[in-house]
Amino acid sequence: MKGKVCSWWAVAAATALMCIFGARAQGQVVSPPPNPQLPPPAPLAGVRYNYPWEIYGGLAYSHFDAGPNLLQGANLGGFDAQAIRFFNTRWGAGVDARGYYGTSGTAPNCGSCSGTGTSAGPIRGPFVSEHMFMGGGEYRLLRNEHAAIVLHGFAGGAYGNFQHGLDGLPPAEFGFFSNQFAFGAAYGGSIDLNRSPRLVFRISPDGTLTTYGNGTEEHFAISVGLVYRMGHQFGRK
Repeated sequence: MKGKVCSWWAVAAATALMCIFGARAQGQVVSPPPNPQLPPPAPLAGVRYNYPWEIYGGLAYSHFDAGPNLLQGANLGGFDAQAIRFFNTRWGAGVDARGYYGTSGTAPNCGSCSGTGTSAGPIRGPFVSEHMFMGGGEYRLLRNEHAAIVLHGFAGGAYGNFQHGLDGLPPAEFGFFSNQFAFGAAYGGSIDLNRSPRLVFRISPDGTLTTYGNGTEEHFAISVGLVYRMGHQFGRK
């Protein structure tokens, strides 16, 4: 009898221990931690294309023909600046200002052949410059949180300075256009790489058009710089 009682007590004790430890284990699995650690948000998760203003500034390059009969074009460096007002997430309009500066080859010339010292002999590599002031529109073709492709077209005026460094001689003697205001335009687009919701790295290749001569000259240009988005976002109070 005593052996049976001991056996029952042993079974009861084992059952109780199993229940206690089973409940503790179940509680440990089901109960959430008191302070769960959430992963940090992705840096580009907040990118939106509903800012009304985009301001762009960058370094620019243009392969430019300073005259109608030059054998080689000039490689000019400068700046490109834009301010665009977007009316929705795709369409915008604004202004573009550009400046290009550098030296250019010339047609064979005598230059200051009658001069003396450093001013004597042919003139080579004089300084030339171009400034463009235009207005136009942009269309955002493709976009996601990482990048966007934008098309644009601008038209307005251009001023070319081709007389600097010619010792007062006429530009035509060196194969250059004369100094003048002319029609200027730019067409192309940009690849915008988002670095944050507001800051963008932009690569912008273009074709530019000018009418310094009797016809229209077409040149290649490209700029690289930063865009900053600003203003109150569309659809947000």
